[in-house]
Amino acid sequence: MTNRTYDILVWMAQIVLPALATLVVALSEIWGFDKGTMISATIMAVDAFMGALLKVSSINYAKKAGEEDV
Repeated sequence: MTNRTYDILVWMAQIVLPALATLVVALSEIWGFDKGTMISATIMAVDAFMGALLKVSSINYAKKAGEEDV
C-alpha cells in the first residue's frame, strides 16, 4: 500500500465515516427515517474494522522500518 493510499484510508476512518454516521443519525431523526440507527451502526462497524486493519498495517510498516515503539 502506498503512503498516499494509507493517508486517504486514515482520513476516511478518522473523519469521513464518523461524520457520515453522525449525519445519517441526525437526518433520520429530522426526517423520521426508521433505519437510521441500523445504517449508522453499520457505518461505525466498517469504520472500526478499517481502524483495526490500518493499525495492523502501521505496526507492520514500523517493524519493517526498524522502529521500536509504535
